[in-house]
Amino acid sequence: MSPVVGADAVAPLDAGTGTARAASLASPIAATAKQLITVVVPDWDATSAEIRLWHRDSAGWEPAGDSWQGVIGRTGAAWGAGLHGAGPPTGRSGPTKREGDGKSPAGVFSLGGSYGYGATRPGSAGFAYQQVDPSWKCVDDPKSTHYNKILDQRTTKPDWNSAEEMKRSDELYTWVIDIAHNAARVPGAGSCIFFHVWGGPGSATVGCTAMDASKLTAMMSKLDPAESPTLVLLPRTEYDALAAAWALPTK
Repeated sequence: MSPVVGADAVAPLDAGTGTARAASLASPIAATAKQLITVVVPDWDATSAEIRLWHRDSAGWEPAGDSWQGVIGRTGAAWGAGLHGAGPPTGRSGPTKREGDGKSPAGVFSLGGSYGYGATRPGSAGFAYQQVDPSWKCVDDPKSTHYNKILDQRTTKPDWNSAEEMKRSDELYTWVIDIAHNAARVPGAGSCIFFHVWGGPGSATVGCTAMDASKLTAMMSKLDPAESPTLVLLPRTEYDALAAAWALPTK
């Protein structure tokens, strides 16, 4: 999302009881995942993050270079809806993300396609890439049937009152990677969560994770869909508490 773009997550209901279902502590990172992006923030309210790309081999997770600085939502982080489930995992606590709260979703997430202003993406490999123009939107209206979708409105009849501009008047969406938060598109659970270019080290977003353009393009050029790249975003205390159960890198 853009500087001050965001989303939220609603815990799914257990079919038998109708109560919110907590996520399991078993690792939500697939065994087939060979690339991991960790985004670690000091606490739930922090906006500055340490980002690192990892590669898994027979010895476990190894860093694929040095870490770098990024920024997250202007009001910090909150448990989102992803591979870990929705809301806090069993035995953990913390806020749960809601649409428009300015928080970046915490948890474990797969990644979607990539988008940008240029005709081609950085590097020769990576996720499917779509060049955008002013007709491309990401729908953030929970009442829309296209909620939490990125689309070309020339081919879709609009039924929304609000949407993110994927071709902005600034450089923030020059390069974008879609983060699969709220993939079930639960209304009000959060929409349009991305990796994108930051406004500087002192900036923040309204729910996305942002970084310097050079760092983003370098990351994009290294990500390989065949290696199931996965995102983990957590406050430091949660990262440390879940590291063993989730087999997170600890170097």
